[in-house]
Amino acid sequence: MSISPEKRPSKPRNTRSGGRSARVQLRTTPGEMPNPCPPGQRGGAYKPLDDAGLKKITDTAFQLLAELGMGDVPKRFQDLALSKGAYLNDKGRLCYSRAMVEDVIDGAARQFVLHGRDPKHDLEIGGDRVFFGTGGAAVQTLDIDSGIYRPSTLRDLYDFTRLIDTLENVSWFTRCCVATDVPDIRDLDINTAYALLRGTTKHVGTSFTVAENVAPIIAMFDQALGGEGEYRKRPFCKAHISPVISPMRYGEDAVDVTYACVEHGVPINSIIAAQSGATSPAPLAGMLAQTTAETLAGLMLVNVIAPGYPMIFSNWPLVIDLRTGAFCGGGGEISVMNAASGQIANYFDLPGGVASSMADAKAVDAQMGMEKALAALSAGLAGANMVYESSGMMASLLGASFEAFVLDNEMLSHVHRAIKGVEINDETLNIDAIKEAVYGEGHFLGGDNTINAMVRDYYYPEIADRNDPDTWALLGAKDAWAQAREKARDILGNHHPDYLSSTADQWIRDHHQIFLD
Repeated sequence: MSISPEKRPSKPRNTRSGGRSARVQLRTTPGEMPNPCPPGQRGGAYKPLDDAGLKKITDTAFQLLAELGMGDVPKRFQDLALSKGAYLNDKGRLCYSRAMVEDVIDGAARQFVLHGRDPKHDLEIGGDRVFFGTGGAAVQTLDIDSGIYRPSTLRDLYDFTRLIDTLENVSWFTRCCVATDVPDIRDLDINTAYALLRGTTKHVGTSFTVAENVAPIIAMFDQALGGEGEYRKRPFCKAHISPVISPMRYGEDAVDVTYACVEHGVPINSIIAAQSGATSPAPLAGMLAQTTAETLAGLMLVNVIAPGYPMIFSNWPLVIDLRTGAFCGGGGEISVMNAASGQIANYFDLPGGVASSMADAKAVDAQMGMEKALAALSAGLAGANMVYESSGMMASLLGASFEAFVLDNEMLSHVHRAIKGVEINDETLNIDAIKEAVYGEGHFLGGDNTINAMVRDYYYPEIADRNDPDTWALLGAKDAWAQAREKARDILGNHHPDYLSSTADQWIRDHHQIFLD
């Protein structure tokens, strides 16, 4: 909960008023404190690319599109692109001139609203506002009882959905795991969408395996909002599409899904996820140039079909361990690469998406915390607009964890606080408060200036332990994993949202095979 501006003190108060017991109570009940650093803080202070480097990378990306171009282009899109100024090189690959790409960038959607089913969850994206949410397609879940990984199920997906419904720093929810117990691709896509409908009214995201699955799911969304055509008025779910297969070719199924999503008014998160040394160059600069070109190719796809269509420019440069070929979700390289990707999206003035906090750690331990915080802070300080994968993901994206979601939500409060920086104004400087302490009691404890700052400037964690060692021992000597497990169990045991009307639920069950009770 954030404190509204009208409730904040408008000027310094230098007299100590109110009872001391009230001030003590405020200091000792951090769980009741308003959030001084809610989602949407403005980033951009961290610039991993200097101006010259930024220009070289973007110039190289434009050159790749103009000379090398894209392969495996479906005919209907190639014909459309050629009619709008694209051309074929001597190898028959579809190329875009720099002028054409720049024209498309100029006409692309700069800002738009990602709706929640509940308007309180609407997100206005674009610019340097930073929001953290989820992503991923984990095939395993870290079992909350055994602490061992097992195949993810549809019930897990629903439980993750209703868990994040309570986590304020997870601004949207993209399905984080695959229901491996639903083998049919139509049933999988439909039941995934149904779990999202049941579990939260935040903005959500899903994937469509094939284009034919888009229409029936949009019909479900219409029913959830009250009838045919209602989803188009408030498109609360975006499609995660990877239209490019690295290196530098389109994927036919993804292009077909893109056409279907545009037809039904589904916002698009166009994701490029190349891997260093495998599907993109190993040198970081070369990788970033290629993936920027590929992300621009996704932008061209969407905007050639429908100019100005709401699309998130999601360049997710992923890193592999070149010794083994294993994907690395954590570490310095992937952190700086995704921060640089956010910087490039801001350079183009496009709503951008990056990935972070995809810990390689399997346990909820120090390795997990190190990897997640480093990546999330880097992306946030760089001003990345939408930071995906930021919560819950473990084991190099193979697993998802209930406890990690709880801890990541708290970690993201610290990240937002760091992004917020230092506010400098008459109230926060307040020389009179310094004089009062010096001339008076010789300290700032209990003063109104301190109490106001406590509410305005400081975040107080719920899970992280700040007790002295003796108190910590008396309270059971619990580590963060145990604390997070208790909170996750409490939420799952008590938060049972009812976000579908009985009429909508029955319509969906009459038309589809739904596996959740």
